[in-house]
Amino acid sequence: MPQRMLQIVSLVAHSVNRMFTALAFLALLPLSLTFAQSEDGVASQEAEPFPTAELVIWGGTVYTAEDSNPSAEAVVVDKGRIIFVGARATAETYVSDNTRVINLEGATLYPGFVDAHAHLSGIGARELTLNLEGIASLKAVQAALKNYATTNVQAVIVGRGWIETHWPEDRFPSRWDLDDVESTRPVILFRADGHAAVANSAAIMAAGITDSTNAPFGGEIQKNALGEPTGILIDAAMGLVNQLIPTPTRSDIAEHLTVGGQVYGEYGWTGLHNMSVSWTEVELMEALSNDGSLGIRVYNSVNQDALEQLVQSGHRRSDNNRVVTRAMKLYMDGALGSRGAALLAPYTDANSTGLILSRRDEILPLLALSLREGVQVNMHAIGDRANRELLNWFESSFAAVPPTERAVATPRWRDEHTQIVHPDDIPRYAQLGVIPSMQPSHAIGDMHFANDRLGDERLDGAYAWSSFLETGVIIAGGSDAPVERGDPLIEFYAATARRDLNGFQGENWRPQEALTRSEALKMFTLWPAFASFEEDQIGSIAVGKKADFTAFDVDLMTAVEADIPKGKAILTIVDGEIIFRRNSGGQK
Repeated sequence: MPQRMLQIVSLVAHSVNRMFTALAFLALLPLSLTFAQSEDGVASQEAEPFPTAELVIWGGTVYTAEDSNPSAEAVVVDKGRIIFVGARATAETYVSDNTRVINLEGATLYPGFVDAHAHLSGIGARELTLNLEGIASLKAVQAALKNYATTNVQAVIVGRGWIETHWPEDRFPSRWDLDDVESTRPVILFRADGHAAVANSAAIMAAGITDSTNAPFGGEIQKNALGEPTGILIDAAMGLVNQLIPTPTRSDIAEHLTVGGQVYGEYGWTGLHNMSVSWTEVELMEALSNDGSLGIRVYNSVNQDALEQLVQSGHRRSDNNRVVTRAMKLYMDGALGSRGAALLAPYTDANSTGLILSRRDEILPLLALSLREGVQVNMHAIGDRANRELLNWFESSFAAVPPTERAVATPRWRDEHTQIVHPDDIPRYAQLGVIPSMQPSHAIGDMHFANDRLGDERLDGAYAWSSFLETGVIIAGGSDAPVERGDPLIEFYAATARRDLNGFQGENWRPQEALTRSEALKMFTLWPAFASFEEDQIGSIAVGKKADFTAFDVDLMTAVEADIPKGKAILTIVDGEIIFRRNSGGQK
């Protein structure tokens, strides 16, 4: 071959070799990116010369909650961030002697499930006091109280969790029912929804409640035909006996928070939007999170009394960024089960339209202040009148404080519960940018009495998940624990099956309002992230996001419907750190 031709061939071969080398490097480059979190929580990219990984997970389907890449075989994590999502063969190239490899052994991995509405200290307290959750009858309440009273020496007995709607006695408990078991010490037993309580005669007398006592604003003291208090106190009236309950110490509160966090990690929740939080709890959670005692993420909505401290403090993050406080919780009405939900027309089974718990002239200045200071407002509203008033108050506030005067132009205010909404009001949420925050388990519990309370026509706007999504809003999904159990698999099942745990749906319970499984997954992952301003950091499995994962032993996308709530969490990971793992024998 002529010398000139050899030179040309050699030059071409050299160029081709360089081209393939460059392409190979470019192919590896995205895989060798790690993401470091800056002080403001924004991810920054740092190139490393070789791919590295602290954690690799494979051995089961990975569901990402990303429409562009809905499933994968493996996930790779380094420095608490996701650096690869895709094929196992590629993930294997990241494994070194220092890499921890988790084989799911057929289980399924999801973005970290987040409960968008719960009460962390209440979850812990439920485990440490008289727990009446799931109690089947008034007689069973009495038996549980008797057993608890004989083994506990507290000056005041406190319990929570009863729901009378399915009891064979078909009525609320009374003070006299409790007196039959315990008549010397005050006994206060809260309904599961936290909006009603029954107190025994010792508690009624100690609180100074008599036949002539008037209920405070936003409350009701139920009385019999003789005008005697029956022991049932609704909403604000519970404050009359709450004063009898010893104030928990900081140590007590810390224990409640720690136990609550452990319970939630074991259920598979990586995070929780914590409602009605005191400032003491905020400070304790930050300390507990920083020292490792509280593993899950917590997004706090402080109670109204703590608004001034939040404004003075500004948005807060714990040192490890797992506890965030930037929201306030308000109340518009009570609950449907105790007939405290505020309705546009009277209850079908009572001559009442429920209770409004807040005054417009007191709340609107707080809403304006919140807009100017960047405080997210999350307001409880259950009845159709309460939800309409919430929208009216929010709309007035948005008009009074235009985006140019707000700390956050789009404030992402939330309607907590959004249970019964007049169909005419459903489109207003998208128009105003208000996020419905809803708890699917309420629907499968309330189906047993909602028709009695409301009549069939008002069920058109009841727990209307699909109707809301059709308007373009997202739904932040939660449980409202300890009102409900707080199990993510029950919530997912309720959202997609719209049946109770026995498979019962009831006549005309609006089955068309059930969600698809893909929608339900986002309801507990990506959408709570958006509702807490964290969608760029968590909520889906994507390169650059924080390594928050939940693994269940049931495939939520393909399992037989009835099998979903029978599953268990096997792995809970936050920031790439395992906070809960169930061993192969099913033990924690």
